[in-house]
Amino acid sequence: MGKQTEKIVVKGVEIHLVDSPNLDVEWIGMEEPLVQLLASWSDDGDDPPMQPRILGKPGVGKTSLAITAARRMKQDLYVFQCTVDTKPEDLIITPVIADQGKIRYVASPLVTAMIRGGICLLDEGNRMSEKSWASIASLLDMRRSVYSIIAGVEIKAKPEFRICVTMNEDASTFEVPEYIYSRLQPGIHMDYPTRDEEFKIIRGKLDGPSDALIDHVVNLLQESHNNDEDLSVRDGMNISRYAYRLLKFRPNLSEDSALNQAVFQITGVRRVAYDGPTLV
Repeated sequence: MGKQTEKIVVKGVEIHLVDSPNLDVEWIGMEEPLVQLLASWSDDGDDPPMQPRILGKPGVGKTSLAITAARRMKQDLYVFQCTVDTKPEDLIITPVIADQGKIRYVASPLVTAMIRGGICLLDEGNRMSEKSWASIASLLDMRRSVYSIIAGVEIKAKPEFRICVTMNEDASTFEVPEYIYSRLQPGIHMDYPTRDEEFKIIRGKLDGPSDALIDHVVNLLQESHNNDEDLSVRDGMNISRYAYRLLKFRPNLSEDSALNQAVFQITGVRRVAYDGPTLV
């Protein structure tokens, strides 16, 4: 169950807050990036917390890292999905039409986290334009506040507020301006999990597929990583899930054939590219 809708008044302006999503993950291994993120967010007296960038290819667990760190800190996590269309007002306060044509001011997940003292993840931040980044520049320095032109109010972050930004290494649409980049420190790099970690992650998420099938999938993932290709744990879960479902609906299909078909339909690449001759 989410929280009840809450509203606050800032200098006479009523602002409605959003609920934090119910997010939960099982973090397996990879303690070093978790330690780095928690260290970045640590409270060091008068020195404010840092605003790290979490870097890595899609599917390596950047969002899961933020969820896990927020849970360790016992704080709510709010996620703002950045896109090329993100406008400054999307990041701060958005006006919506309410009952009887009245204007209601709704805080973004970012501003809600600031007000409640939660944690905000700006997901895929390098998709945003400089204009959008400029609107929150004051949040990323000693001021720790934003100004809403629409609502005409300044909003200050609670001391407990924390923020981080994920950036996909292959999905940058805009160059992050230097004056913003210098505020988003440190950079926390995430690599693919080890073979054992990948097996445990997929096994922990999926009940149906056999250990043998998951083992084959992990072999594909590891070969992909070694070849600097882009299969991720997320791809591995989808391959395992779909191969298992094919076997349920086609009992006469061999596990190897189901795996080959799943690899091709999920990745668009024949299994021969990863694991020797295909048996399809």
